[in-house]
Amino acid sequence: MKIKINKDIKLAVLGGFLLGVSYPPLPFYFLAFIAFVPYLYGISNRNGLASINRFTYVFAFVFNLITLYWVGSWTKEADQFLMISGAVLLFFNPLLFLIPSSIYAIVKKYINAKTALLLFPFFWVTYEFLYSVTEFRFPWLTLGNSQAYFTPFIQIADLIGVYGISLLILFVNIFLYLSIKNLSKKKVLFNPKYLTFALVIFISPLIYGLISFSGNYDGKKITVGIIQPNLNPWKKWDAGSLDKQIDLYFSLSRKALKEGAQLLVFPETALPVYLTSPRYYRELQRIYDFVDSTETPLLTGMPDYNIYTAENAPDDAKSFRNSSRRYTTYNAVYLFLPHTRKIQEYHKTLLVPFGEKIPYVERFPALEKLFKWEVGISSWNTGEGAKTLTIQIDKDSVKIGAAICIESIYPEYIADFIRKGARALFIVTNDSWYGKSSGPYQHAAISILRAVENRRFVVRAANGGISCIINPQGEITKQTKLFTKTVLVGDISLLNGKTFYTEHSYLIPIVSLLVSFIFLVIALIKKSTNRKQILTS
Repeated sequence: MKIKINKDIKLAVLGGFLLGVSYPPLPFYFLAFIAFVPYLYGISNRNGLASINRFTYVFAFVFNLITLYWVGSWTKEADQFLMISGAVLLFFNPLLFLIPSSIYAIVKKYINAKTALLLFPFFWVTYEFLYSVTEFRFPWLTLGNSQAYFTPFIQIADLIGVYGISLLILFVNIFLYLSIKNLSKKKVLFNPKYLTFALVIFISPLIYGLISFSGNYDGKKITVGIIQPNLNPWKKWDAGSLDKQIDLYFSLSRKALKEGAQLLVFPETALPVYLTSPRYYRELQRIYDFVDSTETPLLTGMPDYNIYTAENAPDDAKSFRNSSRRYTTYNAVYLFLPHTRKIQEYHKTLLVPFGEKIPYVERFPALEKLFKWEVGISSWNTGEGAKTLTIQIDKDSVKIGAAICIESIYPEYIADFIRKGARALFIVTNDSWYGKSSGPYQHAAISILRAVENRRFVVRAANGGISCIINPQGEITKQTKLFTKTVLVGDISLLNGKTFYTEHSYLIPIVSLLVSFIFLVIALIKKSTNRKQILTS
């Protein structure tokens, strides 16, 4: 029996496919500017919330399948629960896309279709932002991220950020759709007014990018040495004892020092132990001695913990089995400075849902027993927020920001490091869980937006790659290959100043939320008024 596929469903699949292949690591970012045209045809020709949302789900599912297939890892060592979570995400994540389509459907029905269409970009950004503020957050697919490789276009991110890029992409799509939607009904090839709008919105950021694109940096320069050990995250102890792992880091570090490194950077959870516990006194002392002897600061990812008495423990502290004492554990960054035993610390605040923390586990403790797998070390405590660390460069104190892994995908959070005085941004991560998939490339590409938004150098240290240095224009000046044991040494400038985006990083999300809320309320009021008129007539 021949199965007939509805024409509208073909449009949804086409749109989802075009949008999916516009994301890194593929070089087809330009397709994002037309990917929504088939989708807009579909939702414009449908009426009713359920019909529009069914169409949207198909569009979003294809898009998610192409871009997020890697989340389950699917490597031979992968944890079965990670595979399950990856599969669940592919079906769950598209449901979030029903937020903008639902607002669109309501506004279309109770106000008018043209208004709903023209406001759709704000509805979409509302979804993108809301998804980033709950404990289920995973805003990996923010639309503006698709343009990470389109360097001239994304320069305007220092004004409007990645959410502003999302708006621009959607408005180009909408005006292209309006310019050709009656193509089959009229002899004219397109509506010149709407095509002009689309071209102006597309070209304006390019002009801004060409004007603002500059490679001159006035800040103090520093040479960083990124250490990429390429340890198997599933079998870290296969690399040998803790001493052997430290030997590996020191060996690679000496290579970086020979190339002039003034600051060494190790990846996330470089050593799989709580280094500052009494049990590892000797190993900690080895690191102190190395930093002292080389006169070189060391920034490294590391697990951290604190122990409290029952009386002074914070609310989120966990209990020991056979003791009244309590403890907290963190995915952290340590900064070691020469000739001091005081370690500066930063605790990861935005944790990976399920992988590092069960969402809302404080309210529902039983959930913790249901979700246990080997990615990271689950049930980390939540850090205290963005916090700068201070290094000494030529006797000057310099503030830097050090984010961990997935925190780099949250634009407002990264901007907070800069607002607090960070003159460069460091990202430590371990993307090796996901093999040679799109995941590590996408993660590295997202950091490009953070560099442009805040006009800062970004130094990225990844266990198995991609480690890289990104300049404030979003150009990757140096990078490593995936799954190589290597060092990367390069210069960065420690910059001052704040961009408009850094100072106003919530502007676009707040405007989008207000527009969505206002028109949703107006639509619901009209719905109520219409119902009353029907009842009284």
